Amino acid sequence: MKMGITNETLIGDIVKTNYTAAHVFEKYGIDYCCGGDRSLDRACSSEGVDPELVILQLEEAMKQEDRGSKYIENLPLSTLCDYIVETHHQYVHEKSGFIREKLQKLCDVHGDHHPELFKIRDMFNVASENLKLHMEKEETILFPYIREMEAMKLRGNHMNAGAGNKLDPIGELKAEHTVEGDRFRQMAVLTNQFQVPSDGCNTFEVTYRTLDEFVRDLHRHIHLENNILFPKSAILENELT
Repeated sequence: MKMGITNETLIGDIVKTNYTAAHVFEKYGIDYCCGGDRSLDRACSSEGVDPELVILQLEEAMKQEDRGSKYIENLPLSTLCDYIVETHHQYVHEKSGFIREKLQKLCDVHGDHHPELFKIRDMFNVASENLKLHMEKEETILFPYIREMEAMKLRGNHMNAGAGNKLDPIGELKAEHTVEGDRFRQMAVLTNQFQVPSDGCNTFEVTYRTLDEFVRDLHRHIHLENNILFPKSAILENELT
């Protein structure tokens, strides 16, 4: 899928078209998931990056075909909800306990020489608990409403004008995305982008590698919601009302 990229193109739209673009943005520390509604020019300015250079690198990266992005873009919203739950929510549940356990072990064994580990552990524990509550809200409130709207459209039904605004929680969910995204960026700084220290053991290696994978999965998770699911849900609600 090709697109013409200009300084005014929204970075969320670029990544939505071809996820290989995410690697270019990550290289320059540009937040494409929580900050996907910014123009390329604005996003580059905030990081002190030349947008023309970024455009060249994006165009090169996006020569690679990304069938996954095409597949996701064409999913019914109810199926996209299922995909997010089964792929990303499940990943958070599976990895959170493992990372908490490994960070505690690192604190016990290496905390004297690496005091930053205690802050990383505490930050991850808060983040994992917040993400658990966040995902519960999505699975019990927002996603069922999205599925209900899609079913109404298939039946050719409409909702009363006063029945709208049930997507209001999206504002809160996006704010929570931003808070946790910032928290993980702080962890990346504390770990030197999850680089194992020179005296690090195998547990360091496994923990930091898993943390890095966790963050990358979270970025895509948030991207799917902020840049695809939430905007499309708002369009659908407007159609039905």
